[in-house]
Amino acid sequence: MSMIRDLRAAVRPSRVSLRKDSGAYDTTRDPATTSAVVDCAVYRDGARVETDTPLSPHLAMRQVRRDGGFVWIGLHEPTEDEFAGIAREFGLHPLAVEDAVQAHQRPKLERYDDSLFTVFKTVHYVDHDELTANSEVVETGEVMCFTGRDFFITVRHGGQGSLRALRHRLQEDPELLLKGPSAVLHAIADHVVDGYIAVADAVQDDIDEVETEVFSPGRKGTPRGTDAGRIYQLKREVLEFKRAVSPLLRPMQLLSERPMRLIDPEIQKYFRDVADHVARVQEQVIGFDELLNSILQANLAQASVAQNEDMRKITSWAAIIAVPTMVCGVYGMNFDYMPETHWKFGYPLVLSITVGLCLGIHRTLKRNGWL
Repeated sequence: MSMIRDLRAAVRPSRVSLRKDSGAYDTTRDPATTSAVVDCAVYRDGARVETDTPLSPHLAMRQVRRDGGFVWIGLHEPTEDEFAGIAREFGLHPLAVEDAVQAHQRPKLERYDDSLFTVFKTVHYVDHDELTANSEVVETGEVMCFTGRDFFITVRHGGQGSLRALRHRLQEDPELLLKGPSAVLHAIADHVVDGYIAVADAVQDDIDEVETEVFSPGRKGTPRGTDAGRIYQLKREVLEFKRAVSPLLRPMQLLSERPMRLIDPEIQKYFRDVADHVARVQEQVIGFDELLNSILQANLAQASVAQNEDMRKITSWAAIIAVPTMVCGVYGMNFDYMPETHWKFGYPLVLSITVGLCLGIHRTLKRNGWL
């Protein structure tokens, strides 16, 4: 137990806000390199075996079979031809190979004869100065992991979710690497879920900002609301986040509850902690979805209230204007015999009565809150 007491500290980076730390998501594949292999190394006795020249997957596996240890191969968006040789060398199942090459898979755990195939969705918060109806809030990628007795293969898709920093942290903890490929699988799972927690905190800030704008008072103390398009866009991004988090809970529970010969018993108990964190983030994301539904409904209700206020004002002014319109309409008729048409005080009297009636109606409507 003492050998992995600091497991969490060894594989977890500090939880810095994603708004400020974009370096945690740099890509590791050199654009000038045509190979999909990002890194290939043999680990023996908890340490990386240093070589003068980069190892190919074939040579690395030959060393492992001859001297022991395990090989960790990292690939970034390999083509079917690039991955075919590795699949043959390590005896990977064709269905898992097809999923790894094509990507766009939901998080899952599949067990084959001599390997485990695990799919993780990585989530990255896209920093933005102002949330708009077209803002991208979360960006997703994928990490597929093949875990065997003496090999560990990662296949990444998307520009986010680099594992270089994680590999370096693991190499600084020989006691952890002694546990073999299952320790690497746990480290990646923990790394991905820590990213979920950081993204959830950042999304919470965006939701709080939108909620404040919806319910903050505008002119004359009335709620001013916000653009419904912004709320709907944020809701779509939360839905994408949910699709990455929710399916991962069951695989983590299986890894923590069911004995598996490819998972070290000392490592297995730590998957329970990862499953707990996934459950926590899942509850947060479900809460985000429900809260955004309420905010959207409140915003639409405020828009209806604002329209009703405008209609009441229009109606009020129409009622006021109706008085002089009626008077002018009556005295605009061409009849010879009309009362008071030749009285010199007739015009001022009618005008005064008209103005008085308009002021009276205006005061009444204003007292009743229509103006």
